[in-house]
Amino acid sequence: MGRFFRNLGELYRYRVLIQNLVIRELKARYRGTVLGFLWSFFNPLLLMVIYTIVFGFIIRPRDPAFGQSPWLYALFLFCGVLPWVWFSSSSLESANVLMVHGNLIKKILFPAEVLPIVTVTSHFVHFSLGLPILLLFIPILGKSYTPYLLFLPLVILVQYVFTLGFSLLISSLTVHFRDIRDILANWLTFWFFATPIVYPMSFETIQKSSLLRTFLNLNPMTHIMQGYQNCLFFGSLIRWKRLGVTFLVALLLFFVGYMIFDRLRDSFAEEV
Repeated sequence: MGRFFRNLGELYRYRVLIQNLVIRELKARYRGTVLGFLWSFFNPLLLMVIYTIVFGFIIRPRDPAFGQSPWLYALFLFCGVLPWVWFSSSSLESANVLMVHGNLIKKILFPAEVLPIVTVTSHFVHFSLGLPILLLFIPILGKSYTPYLLFLPLVILVQYVFTLGFSLLISSLTVHFRDIRDILANWLTFWFFATPIVYPMSFETIQKSSLLRTFLNLNPMTHIMQGYQNCLFFGSLIRWKRLGVTFLVALLLFFVGYMIFDRLRDSFAEEV
C-alpha cells in the first residue's frame, strides 16, 4: 500500500510530462486534416445524426419516456453514446499503447504508466469538446436545463477513474497476452448492449424480468450511464447510493490495475 501511494506521488511529479504528451497526442491526431480540432465537434454530431436515423426513424422508440418522439430518443441515445465512445476508445487504444510506444518503454527513466493515462486523458478531451454539442441540442430537441446538471462533473469523475483503472489493467496484461486486443473488441460490443444506452432501464422488458435487472445493475457502466441520463435527459437527481458504490468499484479497479501494472512493468521492455 505504501508503494502504491509513493507511485501516485511520482505521477504528480510527471504532471507536466502528461500534459505535454496529451497535447502532442491531440495535435498528432488531427495533423494534416483540413478541419483540425473541429472534427471533435463534427464526429459526435455525425454520430448523433446516424443514430437518430437508424434508431429514431427506422427502429422507432417504444418507451413512454420518449413520447414516441424520434428526436427525444436521439437525445437520449447521445447522452450515453458520447461517454461510451470515450470509454471504448480509451480501452481499445490502451490495449496497444505500450507496444506502439515501445521505444519510450525501453528508456530507463520513462514512467510507463504515463502512456495509458495520456490515452484516457486525450480521449477525455475529445469527450469534453463533444459535450457542448450535446448541451446545445438539449433545448433544441425539447428538453430544458435543470439544476441537476451541476452534478455532471461527479459522473464524469467516476467514469474517468473507472476508465483509467480499466486501461491500466488492460495495457499491462496485453503486453503478455496479445489475444486480449481481439477479445476486448468483441467484449466491448457485448458490453455496449449490456449497458442501458440504446434502451432505458424503464423499458418494459427489463421491468418484467428481475434477473435482467439484476444483471444490468451489476454492470458498473449502467450506473455511470444513468448518471449522464439523469443529469442531461431526465433532469433528475443522480442515484447517489448506486453511483457511490460504482465510484468505490472504480477506485478498487484503479488500485488493482495500477498494482498489476507496477508488478509487470519490469518485463515490458523485453516483451515490447
